Amino acid sequence: MTATRILFVGDVVGRPGRRLFRERLPGLRRELEPALVVVNGENAAGGNGITPEVAAELREAGADVVTLGNHAWDKREILPAIDELAYLVRPLNFPPGTPGRGSLVAEARDGTPVLVVNAMGRVFLGVQLDDPFRAVDEELARHPRVTVRLVDFHAEATSEKIALAWHLRGRVSAVIGTHTHVQTADEAVLPGGTAYISDAGMTGPWLSVLGVDADRVVQKFLTQMPVRFDVARGPGQFDAVVVDVDRATGRALAIGRIHEREA
Repeated sequence: MTATRILFVGDVVGRPGRRLFRERLPGLRRELEPALVVVNGENAAGGNGITPEVAAELREAGADVVTLGNHAWDKREILPAIDELAYLVRPLNFPPGTPGRGSLVAEARDGTPVLVVNAMGRVFLGVQLDDPFRAVDEELARHPRVTVRLVDFHAEATSEKIALAWHLRGRVSAVIGTHTHVQTADEAVLPGGTAYISDAGMTGPWLSVLGVDADRVVQKFLTQMPVRFDVARGPGQFDAVVVDVDRATGRALAIGRIHEREA
């Protein structure tokens, strides 16, 4: 049995998150030897969205694939460029005609093809989207020969995330939840060999509210008035998930969390 190791880095928030990713990844490569590095970058530019320049920075720092989410279009500069960025994946279940791609097949460093699918939930997100369950089903049917399959499910409700994992159990190697920026402790390999975690967490400033300046967020809750959400400063945290997959069968062998904080 030969395993392919995938490192999935939780939502990168702003400049602090990009710094942490750039600084921490070389050590993790030496220590863990991942064959593929996937990063959620939908908050990587100023805390909301991504630009071509920021996407390129993540790529140069070591990301093989960059996934997105509900803030995919917050920086309009990405719209004319996303089709040209072959390593960038936006949610699959945006309506037809949306630019970009919802999945890609990446070649891991050990030569294993890995299907990376990005999907977005519909519960509590306030956006009009196609059904992520059926959208992922259809995408899997387009790649019957790719055995190693990872789904980044960018969603708010844990029930929706868990339900998708059970729906896909035995058909994908891993379902990794993103969006809430709080790493969960429910990692497991489900029956059928699908690794799961409700949220991979956040890579960004931890003295904050989900990466945002805490005082600004508290002000918003107290007054209900419009407030500019700025990325917080100070020490950061690096959150990630490691998944080992049997490359012949696509079944996950193990899943583990990484949660590190600067003093």
